Amino acid sequence: MPTEGKLINLSAAEGHPACVVNISFANQSLCAEYMFKNSKHLEKKVYPVPRVIDKEIARLKLAALGVKIDKLTPEQKKYLASWEIGT
Repeated sequence: MPTEGKLINLSAAEGHPACVVNISFANQSLCAEYMFKNSKHLEKKVYPVPRVIDKEIARLKLAALGVKIDKLTPEQKKYLASWEIGT
């Protein structure tokens, strides 16, 4: 089954780089905590990772690397909001 370019670097590479594992474990841990805390309000289905968790993991990783980022301008936000899956 072709991967259509999705995760090809992870599935075809020789293992996962430490930074990918680091972020993946943080993502799984915070999502597990989210599901535990919100279990009474969640249906039994697959959910995307809540945006707030994604943003927090990114913020923490960048801070650990000593990277500072700018705030998006209104034009940048508009551009990013215009993307569709597969673009």
